This record gives sequence, structure tokens and C-alpha cells, in this order.
Amino acid sequence: QVDVAAMVQLFGYVDVTDTGFIVAVLSIAFNPLFWNVVARWEHKTRALSQVFGSPHAACYCLGTVILLLNCVRSHCFTEAMKSQPKLEGWDYHWTYYSGLAISAVGTLFVTSSFSALGFTGTFLGDYFGILMEEKVTSFPFSVLDNPMYWGSTAIYLGWSLMHASPAGLLLTAVVAISYTIAVLYEGPFTEEIYRQKQKGVKSK
Repeated sequence: QVDVAAMVQLFGYVDVTDTGFIVAVLSIAFNPLFWNVVARWEHKTRALSQVFGSPHAACYCLGTVILLLNCVRSHCFTEAMKSQPKLEGWDYHWTYYSGLAISAVGTLFVTSSFSALGFTGTFLGDYFGILMEEKVTSFPFSVLDNPMYWGSTAIYLGWSLMHASPAGLLLTAVVAISYTIAVLYEGPFTEEIYRQKQKGVKSK
């Protein structure tokens, strides 16, 4: 069972009205909303592909914007942690190295996922009509679904533990929630894209 008193004490360290914290929450929530809206708009209209001259060029452009937004998100996350108090009882070597290990695992999932999918596979190439020949089942997809998202979440969790930051832990929960919502929208939509592809192949 969750120790409610401990949770209340932990988040008593967090000032959710702090401007930096609010900006971090907004940046976390904005990113998946942005790429889902833009990618679905592209899938429906092919507007970006027309503007940039090809689906690949448009996908690379969107991917670059997403990377920049993720850098902004990470900066806001870090600044929010810096502006809020540490949990003194956690400010020890064991917490730091536990966080470092969790971040390392998260980095492994993110980098191996990118390696398996490639740039267009990672950055919503399906929505641009750049479809993969078959579903990727190699590591890390053999271990868990959506390893890019959960690896990223693990990096933030580890970063928060390394800084003994209750604010960081709360923001990590926001990251996890935003990715969970994104998966609920992206999963069925992506599956439908590949279903349509299979119908097209069979009809030929």
C-alpha cells in the first residue's frame, strides 16, 4: 500500500505555484500534443510533404523540431528542480548512484530504440507515408512496448533522484502521464495506418 502520509510529506516540498514549475508542466504536456496534432494533420492533408517537397524532408523537419522541443522541456525540468528544495534525507551517495543507474537504463532504451527504428521510424514517419516493412521486435521492443517513451521517463526519474528533488519526481509523474495519454492516441492510429497498408497490398 502507498504510504499517503509519506507522499503528502514528500510533495509538501513542492511549490506547484512556482512559475518555473508551471512552465515545466506546460512544456511536458505540450510536446506530445504538438507532435500528435501536427502528424495527424500531415497524414490527413500531406501539407508538410508538399511544402518541403517530399515526405522524408518533411519528417526530418518535424523530427528536428521535436528534438528542439525536448531540449527545451529538459531545460525547464532542470530549472524547476533547481528552484525548489531538495529532500535532505535523500541527498546521499546511494540515492545519487541509484538515479544514475536508472538514467543509464533509460538512455539504453532510448538509444537502442532509435537505432532499431531509425530517424523516420522514431519521428512519426508512418504519418508521412514512410512505412516500415515489418514490425520491429528486436531489443528493446522485445522487452517492453514504447521503449522510447518509458526510457525517457526513466531518464527523468533518475535525474530527479540524483538531485534528491521532490519537484523532479512530481514532474516525472507528469511525463509518465503525458506519455500514457499519447500512447492511447498513437497506438490505435498507427495500427490503422498499417491495416490500410495491408488492405492495399491484398487488393493488388
